[in-house]
Amino acid sequence: MEELGELDNTLFLYILGDNGASGEGGIEGTIVEHRLGHGIVDDPDEMIDHLDEIGGPLSYPIAPAGWALALNTPYQWTKQVASHFGGTRDGMILHWPRGVSERGGLRHQFSHVIDVLPTILDCVGVPAPFSVDGVPQQPIEGASMRRTLADAQAPEHRRTQYFEMCGNRGIYHGGWMAVTRHGIPWEMVPEGDRRFADDVWELYDIDHDWSQARDLAAQHPERLRQLQDLFLIEAAKYQVFPLDDRVTERENPVMAGRIDLLGDRNSITYRAGMRRFTEECTLNVKNRSHSITADVDLPEEAAEGVIIAQGGRFGGWTLYFTGGRPAYAYNYFGMSLYTVRGDEPLAPGRHEVRLDFDYDGGGLGKGGTAVLLVDGERHATGRVERTIPYYFSFDETLDVGVDLSTPVTDDYPVLDNEFTGILHTVRIDLDDRSNRSAEPSEFDGGLHRRVMGAQ
Repeated sequence: MEELGELDNTLFLYILGDNGASGEGGIEGTIVEHRLGHGIVDDPDEMIDHLDEIGGPLSYPIAPAGWALALNTPYQWTKQVASHFGGTRDGMILHWPRGVSERGGLRHQFSHVIDVLPTILDCVGVPAPFSVDGVPQQPIEGASMRRTLADAQAPEHRRTQYFEMCGNRGIYHGGWMAVTRHGIPWEMVPEGDRRFADDVWELYDIDHDWSQARDLAAQHPERLRQLQDLFLIEAAKYQVFPLDDRVTERENPVMAGRIDLLGDRNSITYRAGMRRFTEECTLNVKNRSHSITADVDLPEEAAEGVIIAQGGRFGGWTLYFTGGRPAYAYNYFGMSLYTVRGDEPLAPGRHEVRLDFDYDGGGLGKGGTAVLLVDGERHATGRVERTIPYYFSFDETLDVGVDLSTPVTDDYPVLDNEFTGILHTVRIDLDDRSNRSAEPSEFDGGLHRRVMGAQ
């Protein structure tokens, strides 16, 4: 841009983070994030045994919450806690020499991330579109910060802003902020019911106490009540209700009660080379019976490699070949690995390899029986004592013919684990009998009771 002569005429907005430091590691911390996300607390002695692995490919750690609190100093609390600035407040650097003559200036007017787009549109002189490709656009809720760029003493462009996440709530208005923390960041699968009516509200004078250090609720009860009422108005206006204090359960669309991208489909067929399907872009096999059927041609030499895999070393499953034998592995958070493997290599040629998973039922994360069939004949059987109820991974995907990123099992290498035969198709089928739409579901996460009963 400098070579083009446009560097000084380019608006840069650099936001230092998407939230405060994460306290989701809990008091002890964890060497595998997904465990704590499912309510499993690592044993500190065991973590010490794996201390040298932290930061390497065998760990997926989060530091203890104390480090997050230190990093967020002087603000209270952490990521998830939208009520307090430790969860929400981040610095922003704006660079636009041709539009802002002052160098190194500071601005303290209250702003929000929704103000970024209106600011850019204002600076470049482009109106917000009313329609895009014939689709009417929702109103932009932010306000331009541009007038503060020219004048550090300019009146605040944003007088009111609500905050809410997982039931933690806050409302800013005219220099004051009322907040209430509902949950604790590391209790992502909380036990028991917490009523929103029982939450304690705090009040802060942000103009004079920007770190939210002095709670003035007792001194200004009327102002607190006014802000609480304003939160109700703003929350109703912007579709915040009903409040939902669940955390990890929201990762599974069946649990969350939201639309699944695949709708009511119970079967999907993949072909070789299809890969990088994130969790909500494929069928949800969690907490239900299902089958995986592969149509393969095996080479003359013993077949190796992955037919299909979802997730990886820290949670997931895979159907694969090792030494010419078909096998299935289920990885429970890197804590337990359940493997069902055939005894004899299969002959070269075309075969149907099928894995039937018969879920035990009776709740979330229960076990099941895995049956491996070859050309319709039972080949091997084994138990999976525990399964993952909510999500396998945030960043590892479903891959066909290969297991990318970390491997589900060490039966095949981290790299070069592609299937050595020919993979025609692999199909996932869900059992209709355990389909939520087919019968009253025991897997609804208590959606109606927990969300509506806590209002």
